[in-house]
Amino acid sequence: MDLFEYQAKQLFAEYGVPVPQGKVASTAAEARAIAEEFAAAGKSRVVVKAQVKTGGRGKAGGVKVADDADDAQAKADQILGMDIKGHTVHRVLIEEASDIAEEYYLSFLLDRTNRTFLSICSAEGGVEIEEVAATNPDAVAKVAIDPIAGAPADVAAEIVRQGKLPEAAAQGATELISKLWDVFVGRDATLVEVNPMILTGDGRVVALDGKVTLDENADFRQDLESLAFAAEGDPLEVKAKEKGLNYVKLDGQVGIIGNGAGLVMSTLDVVSYAGEAHGGVQPANFLDIGGGASADVMADGLEIILGDGDVKSVFVNVFGGITACDAVAEGIVQALEMLAARGDDVSKPLVVRLDGNSAERGRRILTEAGHPAVRQAPTMDGAAAQAAELAAK
Repeated sequence: MDLFEYQAKQLFAEYGVPVPQGKVASTAAEARAIAEEFAAAGKSRVVVKAQVKTGGRGKAGGVKVADDADDAQAKADQILGMDIKGHTVHRVLIEEASDIAEEYYLSFLLDRTNRTFLSICSAEGGVEIEEVAATNPDAVAKVAIDPIAGAPADVAAEIVRQGKLPEAAAQGATELISKLWDVFVGRDATLVEVNPMILTGDGRVVALDGKVTLDENADFRQDLESLAFAAEGDPLEVKAKEKGLNYVKLDGQVGIIGNGAGLVMSTLDVVSYAGEAHGGVQPANFLDIGGGASADVMADGLEIILGDGDVKSVFVNVFGGITACDAVAEGIVQALEMLAARGDDVSKPLVVRLDGNSAERGRRILTEAGHPAVRQAPTMDGAAAQAAELAAK
């Protein structure tokens, strides 16, 4: 689960990580009131920051400096309601302006490839770390972290050294890094990122931004519900979550439905490859309906995908196991009838590939139903190519 910046900083503060003071506003009037509080404390300049779970806020105009309360209200009014990469801004963080002398980058993450933890540190912060790694790879240090030893002072100091942070920031950065590791472990995070971590004019090292991803599998020992603001996520993801579907919105044009996470991931790869021959068509989503492909489950899945304006075709890829393919086929037919009866658009082409248990009977059910939107393909590669071609058209 990704956190908003203000939530990440609240966690940081709990563990003693230095962060700027700030409060969250949902309206421009609230933003003005918060800015007035800062002004009364002698801090008239504030930063108005869009709270969305995506990067590139600054480039999109979602981060603005305000000189006083009137300006803060005006800037908040501009940012609230803004669309940033498909995310609508519902909240802004009103934060004291910081005296930035230098900017650095620091993160802890789960290194799945090497089955360990990793720290990434760079003296070049404030920009995307991928950009730094591409243009100046020597400026990015990658330090493996022993999960038992963690990141006490000596390990944190080594991260600072390899990251080539200046002497002026060394002590403050070492202390901050150790505390960030405590956040990472204590909250079962898979990512804790600070970009930028800054050196202020008076020599303090502060986490000016914060990005945290928590492992939802740790929900039994972490109070994740209190951090969840599902209504502020992607509307389709919110709707899918309400229906109990495992759905992730992507940027492509081919809607994907499959049974089993591994099969769906493979389907994404196959569609991406097939799409290269059709103008770069890509998958539009990840949707795993699991083993229970009943008519209701299939109808919910199709409703979500067909409701995505970016989707031009749908690829239903099912390997029958516990749930037989004939049950899946009946679910597809009934789902299309249910959606049509509700007035939903079911004209987008569906390419269906059935294999495994009762696949032949499942194909026969779809053929006999004769729905004009449904096409069948015998192989996964062939179905992906057909779906990509239909999307391109």
